[in-house]
Amino acid sequence: MQIFMIVFLTMMSPIWPLGDNPLSGDPFVVVNKQTNELAYIQDGEVQSVLKVATGKTDDLTPEGEFTIVVKAKNPYYRRGKIEGGSPENPLGTRWIGFDARETDGRIYGIHGTNQPDSIGKFISNGCIRMQKEHVEVLYEKVPIGTRVLIVNSHLSFQEIVKERGL
Repeated sequence: MQIFMIVFLTMMSPIWPLGDNPLSGDPFVVVNKQTNELAYIQDGEVQSVLKVATGKTDDLTPEGEFTIVVKAKNPYYRRGKIEGGSPENPLGTRWIGFDARETDGRIYGIHGTNQPDSIGKFISNGCIRMQKEHVEVLYEKVPIGTRVLIVNSHLSFQEIVKERGL
C-alpha cells in the first residue's frame, strides 16, 4: 500500500514530467544561422559546437523552437528518388526531422550531406547540414522529443543558454 501511495503522489506532483517542456538536464540543440554553428546542450552546459550549413536565403531555414519528431538511418531522398545509403543521396546517413512549419519532421531536418565542402555555407533549401561523423554522433545523443532552437543571433551559445534558461 505504501508503494502505491508513493507512486500515486509522485505522479500527481506538480514536478511530474507532463507536456512538452524539457526537463532540467534534457538535451537541447541550438542552431545559430548567423554563425552557421550548432551547439549540443546537456544539463544546461554547451557540450559541443559544430559547423553546419543553413539556408541559401535567411527565410529558408525557419527560426523558432521546434521538436525532433522523426529520426531515420540512411534516409530515402524522395525528391530525387535516391535510396538511403547511396553516395548520391544528399541527406547523407542520418535524418533528424523537426516539426517546423507544421511539416511533421518530413521537410525540415538536421542531416548529413554528400557535399562536405558545403558545411559552413548558406547553401541549403532550409535544412541544417552537418558532416557525416558529426550528425551520426548527434543522432545517437538526441531522442525523439528533443527541442531544437534556431536563432539568428550575435550572442554566444553560452549567452543563449543563459537567456533561454536551457
